[in-house]
Amino acid sequence: MELSNVRPESMERITNFELANAFIDKQVALVREQVGDKKVLLALSGGVDSSVVAALLIKAIGKQLVCVHVNHGLMRKDESESVIKMFKDGMDANLIYVDATDHFLDLLAGVSDPESKRKIIGKEFITVFAEEARKQEGISFLAQGTIYPDILESIKAAEGKKAVKSHHNVGGLPEDLQFELVEPLKLLFKDEVRVVGEALGLPHAMVYRQPFPGPGLGVRCLGAITRDRLHALREADAILREEFEICGLSEKVWQYFIAVPDIKSVGVKDESRYEGWPAIIRAVNTKDAMTATIEEIPYAVLHKITDRITHEVEGINRVLLDLTPKPIGTIEWE
Repeated sequence: MELSNVRPESMERITNFELANAFIDKQVALVREQVGDKKVLLALSGGVDSSVVAALLIKAIGKQLVCVHVNHGLMRKDESESVIKMFKDGMDANLIYVDATDHFLDLLAGVSDPESKRKIIGKEFITVFAEEARKQEGISFLAQGTIYPDILESIKAAEGKKAVKSHHNVGGLPEDLQFELVEPLKLLFKDEVRVVGEALGLPHAMVYRQPFPGPGLGVRCLGAITRDRLHALREADAILREEFEICGLSEKVWQYFIAVPDIKSVGVKDESRYEGWPAIIRAVNTKDAMTATIEEIPYAVLHKITDRITHEVEGINRVLLDLTPKPIGTIEWE
């Protein structure tokens, strides 16, 4: 691992606006020095990390930033539409929308290994950005919302421990990458990123938006991805998010989602045998994403979610609850 990717022990944690503003000023100066008068291409998912990077780079280089939102077909329900509305309409960002759904799902067909899926998605993201860069003039840099846990979980420790997992913005980058990287948040933990986001003036709802992995639902549609199971996952996840919003858990829980594995069990529907997938609920709280505890969900809420998912989502006949903290389980299943 490069020395520049190691967080100095003396680096003070960013816990208030004073420290956040000092960090912002330093990064703005570093970005301007690194980029000069060239353009920067940003992978804008609409998540917390890429949103904060976008705001920081707009402050540093303004219209030299070109934001690209790629719909890889693995987004949550209405996700891409909300990203466009938020950034293009609300922030007047220079935003390019790319619908690559069929392309990504074709590449992922039959691929069940989690690391292979992550690397396929990561590599293809870079390919898509390269294609968009060729359409622009002066693109020399690729900005990413890489944060410190991404780096820690993607590298092998000095003792020879196996990497936890590869992140699309770390382990999946090809060796022949033609862009120089701009990663102003790479030494920050998630809680620090949020403080920086608020210091930059981003709305509270945006800064505390539900975390979403780079590979999207690709690491929650467990095993080989199929379009029917992916659709079921997307619909079930939308129900979970809606019910958490109604009962007030959306602000209380750091990350919550549905995972759907590639297994089926026997059920009964309309007095007939009904084979379907299980929907697994995971709800965790954390400060730095390195450890996580389980959030207790009231049984009344669980019963309502179960009833809605099993009655409204075709293909799912069971709802399960994951009670595993991190460690030993990671936040995501894959």
